[in-house]
Amino acid sequence: MAGATTGVDEIPAEVRERAATLARELEEHRFRYYVKDAPVVSDGEFDALMRELEAIEEEYPALRTPDSPTQKVGGTYSTDFASVDHLERLLSLDNAMNEEELDEWDDRLVRELGTGTFHYLCELKIDGLAINLLYENGHLVRALTRGDGRTGEDVTPNIRTIAEIPSRLRDDGGHDVPELVEIRGEVFFPIEKFDELNERLVAAGEKPFANPRNAAAGSLRQKDPRVTASRPLHMIVHGIGARRGFEIDCQSHAYERLHAWGLPTARHNKVVDTIEEVKEFVRYFGDHRNSVEHEIDGIVIKVDEIPIQGRLGATSKAPRWAIAFKYPPQEVNTKLLDIEVGVGRTGRVTPFAVMEPVTVAGSVVARATLHNQQVVKAKGVLIGDTIVLRKAGDVIPEILGPVADLRDGGEREFVMPTTCPECGTELRAMKEGDIDLRCPNARSCPAQLRERIFYLAGRKAFDIEALGYETAAALTRPAAGPSVLATEADLFDLTAEQLRDVQMWRKVNRKGAAEDEKELVPYFWSKATYDKEGNVKKPSEPKANTLKLIEQLEKAKTQPLWRVLTALCIRHVSDTTARAITGGFHDLDRLGAASEEEIAAVDGVGPIIAGAVVEWFAEDWHREIVDKWRTAGVRLAEEGADEEKPPGLLDGIVTVVTGTLAGYTRDSSKEALEQRGAKVTGSVSKKTDFVVVGDNPGSKYDKAVQLGLPILDDEGFAVLLADGAEAALAWVAERAG
Repeated sequence: MAGATTGVDEIPAEVRERAATLARELEEHRFRYYVKDAPVVSDGEFDALMRELEAIEEEYPALRTPDSPTQKVGGTYSTDFASVDHLERLLSLDNAMNEEELDEWDDRLVRELGTGTFHYLCELKIDGLAINLLYENGHLVRALTRGDGRTGEDVTPNIRTIAEIPSRLRDDGGHDVPELVEIRGEVFFPIEKFDELNERLVAAGEKPFANPRNAAAGSLRQKDPRVTASRPLHMIVHGIGARRGFEIDCQSHAYERLHAWGLPTARHNKVVDTIEEVKEFVRYFGDHRNSVEHEIDGIVIKVDEIPIQGRLGATSKAPRWAIAFKYPPQEVNTKLLDIEVGVGRTGRVTPFAVMEPVTVAGSVVARATLHNQQVVKAKGVLIGDTIVLRKAGDVIPEILGPVADLRDGGEREFVMPTTCPECGTELRAMKEGDIDLRCPNARSCPAQLRERIFYLAGRKAFDIEALGYETAAALTRPAAGPSVLATEADLFDLTAEQLRDVQMWRKVNRKGAAEDEKELVPYFWSKATYDKEGNVKKPSEPKANTLKLIEQLEKAKTQPLWRVLTALCIRHVSDTTARAITGGFHDLDRLGAASEEEIAAVDGVGPIIAGAVVEWFAEDWHREIVDKWRTAGVRLAEEGADEEKPPGLLDGIVTVVTGTLAGYTRDSSKEALEQRGAKVTGSVSKKTDFVVVGDNPGSKYDKAVQLGLPILDDEGFAVLLADGAEAALAWVAERAG
């Protein structure tokens, strides 16, 4: 190995300097993370610095000293809390950043143990604050933070404020309470409560927390336990340290005992036989990491058998029998350059953040919604702040909060505008006490028209693929002359000739042009070409995309009624609500003439939605849209609307679908059930008739088992669709019997 016998003096100066710089930076970041609860870098950035230092020390072992950050588990810093030694050291975990590194860890296990001699226990890696609980004869006597793994801070009074942590272990007769046991776990702050806490802090003139992990640490390390008690902290236990008075054979069996004692255990843990099953678990929660109540930054994989754990042992900082698979960081830091506002299809004016572009969860993000002015205030962000950004569900960019310690005084508050940024109309709340401000110029505001055209072309409405956002913008506000579309009423009257002069912004494609330079160019028609005498060689003609748009508009006229109702952009009417409404009213004219009470009587609608529908049809220009679409040939009634609807195979049957079914998407499985008359709901209850379960089901499956409801897999689902409820119940009974 390079540098294996190299003395410190023989190591290149630039390498020694870089290692020293990394060590200083890491120590500063650890102090901010563990003591001040105010980090200024993301977890991903910290991990990258640590791995760089580890690589240097691997090549030049002489630089690896006992006080190197790579040799420490946590931060050994003086705080306001008493320092107490753990009975058994809390080790850290080695990390695997990809499946190749996970395979390398598994290969070492197999070489040591042989295949088929052990199992893998997979757990979610909670992004919270590590805590060690000490119980003696069933009584909680001390709670310590991790600290450096050997010594932690005594936070017992604050831990006692967390309702789900028992002061005394429950003895159910079958699992005797031990003489002594250390129980390890993570205290976390629920994601859904995070914004509420920051809002209260900002209102009180205090600094907001940057993320839920910091909120958990800051809440637990309060001098006054009453402050901790006011915060919605939770804990999940995931390990055992020192113990006397009982033995365990498997880690998973230990969790069963912890649960029996009344301790909060995780419900997502899974024991598997192969490393491929481990990878499936890792991939699933990589795609669903926001489906749980707490933040996770990876998966912990352990050898389940305790005797084998002892045989494998540990290094000075980490067990050899466990590893943490780290997901790409969801959280990054970037600069908030400005806060602007946009106008939606219903006139709602929404602030959004303009940021220095940054890569998060695999894509470059430069904008993020801030919802309304109250949210901006609640998050405590100022224009010019360094902010913490994450992707909610790995899809929607979300600002968690500012890194307040990096402020230099040049930041400024956001001020909500009083007029529409696109049409100049004075903004107002739609009703007293409404937080959202709206532009009331629904008919003429170009922003609202653009957003409505884009929405009605979407997959949940008319599904017009050729009518994307840029096309909607070009049709509603071209470079010169009046809009091609004054309102959506004219959409289905569009001709190729009307599109001749419409231009669209495109990136400049010429040498020397700036990377972000754009120009307006003809989009729907080709340019005419001429010979040397100036005669037309090839006339201008519609492009293929233009013909495709006209063709898809014609096809859209035959879409089912619920899609037409969705496309009208009535407030509160989603595609799901539109299905319910058209299930009771099979003709748009009948719906337009119905009273609020009649519409509200439809199952799944209610008075708020009914009021919005009646209010929409009361506008003359809205009815003009319906009239023009009818004249253009749009189908505004279901076939056989005047006839009595025949009973469906599954009329009155309440179903829930969870997981992935073979041959069906989530929408198509729902549609297949609804076409047969079933009602598909999103939650499991005693009123549910069947729960259809595919691969990787969630908590709905657990609740169905708990309630003893009929559960159908792919085969049972096929029986339900083909033969009805009685046949499906017979199928369930046959397999149970």
